[in-house]
Amino acid sequence: MTEDRKDDSSSSRSRRKTPLPGRPVRGSQSGRPIMAALDLLSRRWVLRVLWELRSGSRGFREMQSLCDQMSPHTLSIRLSELREAGVVAHDPDGDWTLTPLGRKLGPVLTALDQWSAEWERTVKPDES
Repeated sequence: MTEDRKDDSSSSRSRRKTPLPGRPVRGSQSGRPIMAALDLLSRRWVLRVLWELRSGSRGFREMQSLCDQMSPHTLSIRLSELREAGVVAHDPDGDWTLTPLGRKLGPVLTALDQWSAEWERTVKPDES
């Protein structure tokens, strides 16, 4: 079984619901907005999908290629979850794009990118 299939069961009954504020999510039965956001953003490949969409609309196959050949099944699930969460949408050409709400994650992703560059400079892996 591939890593993607372990993460995203093809069985609809075992698939987790899209995290949304007010809906019980991992870490919060009340669905606190921050916990729903952390649950959504921590799902495998979600941050990568958002990172690749930050510079504009992309088609499904282009997204798959940019995301290291992520399986079509996993990409479809992630895009559906992000669409249900109001973060991505189809543009008039049928490509995927960030919504105005999704674009507001841009500065957060940029800050994480800057932090990771600093982290790389300060923390070196053991050379053992």
